[in-house]
Amino acid sequence: MTDCGCEKARRDLEEYLRNEVCKTEHTEIREHLENCATCQGEALVARTLTEVVSRACKETAPEELRDQVLARLRAAQQGAH
Repeated sequence: MTDCGCEKARRDLEEYLRNEVCKTEHTEIREHLENCATCQGEALVARTLTEVVSRACKETAPEELRDQVLARLRAAQQGAH
């Protein structure tokens, strides 16, 4: 096992979670996470946050909220002229 170390694992964590690191780096980070409880915790938080944000981006705002925002934008535009 090649331990990439906490600093590298933390620095490249986001790219690792999105599978944006090369195969060698992916293996090194995965092995590090398997053996480092601190980095495992950080990876869990990052993964959970990424999933929550992803789900939130797929949800649509209620039609009533959309209408309220558009009405306020129109009022602000009229007030500026």
